[in-house]
Amino acid sequence: MSLRMTRVLAWIWTRGVLLLAAVLTLIPFAWLVASSFKSNEEFFRSTLLPVENRRIAWERLTTEPYARLFREMDFSRGLVNSLFLSSVTGIVATLCCAMGGYALAKYKFRGRGLCTALVLAAVLIPPPLIIAPTYQLLYRLDLLDSFAGLILPALAPAFGVFLFRQAIVSGVPNDLLEAARLDGAGEWRTFVMVVLPLVRPMIGTFLMVTFLGMWNNFIAPQVIIQDPARFPLSVAVAELRRGYYNDYGLQMAGTVVSIVPVMILFLVMQKDFVSGLTSGAVKA
Repeated sequence: MSLRMTRVLAWIWTRGVLLLAAVLTLIPFAWLVASSFKSNEEFFRSTLLPVENRRIAWERLTTEPYARLFREMDFSRGLVNSLFLSSVTGIVATLCCAMGGYALAKYKFRGRGLCTALVLAAVLIPPPLIIAPTYQLLYRLDLLDSFAGLILPALAPAFGVFLFRQAIVSGVPNDLLEAARLDGAGEWRTFVMVVLPLVRPMIGTFLMVTFLGMWNNFIAPQVIIQDPARFPLSVAVAELRRGYYNDYGLQMAGTVVSIVPVMILFLVMQKDFVSGLTSGAVKA
């Protein structure tokens, strides 16, 4: 077998495996979207799309579940709450973690090794273990039932500080920082104009991870928030379930609405996300 034929077969095999994986991945999403346009009766009648006389019965699909979401369930309030919480947390937490990582990576001060060790130790603590202490602290600060009670504990995660520390150690040369300072740039200007552009892939990655973390946060809002008007979308979707009667089309429509914003965010930032995954992976 010639080398060219081997390469062609390898190309076909690779694309075939990737195509199969894509189809298997997209089947649940196709089922989800199709189910969101069905009434509760049609949900149990057809698996994917309704078929009648060997043709797709488009007339049996309906947009009523989406209309009910925003007309009866006030779903727009949960959507706005989630967008606000996720956007503010993502932007501010990224900035705070970048500043913390920059300090650990480039500043020499007494106790820097201890601080780095404490950050690494904090990464190992499972988040559910700190729910009770966090609740008590927020109670003493009178921050329960407020957006600040959800945002403030998420502004400087140890995982983010360590990620930026690694990215800055490997991606920001000391000579470049010294050149900026010799040109008269202050520390803040050096950080904004020199450091942040060099770690842009990590910024995009961590911004998206933090946005998704707050967007999918389900336990903390139920612990901290008492007013239903302040519930994010994750809690609003869960409340679509009823005790003895479930409108599955309505639940699927709510799930689709909760997926669309994060899907758009990933499509916009996918290049930074992929490149940021390997940022700082070589030099410790």
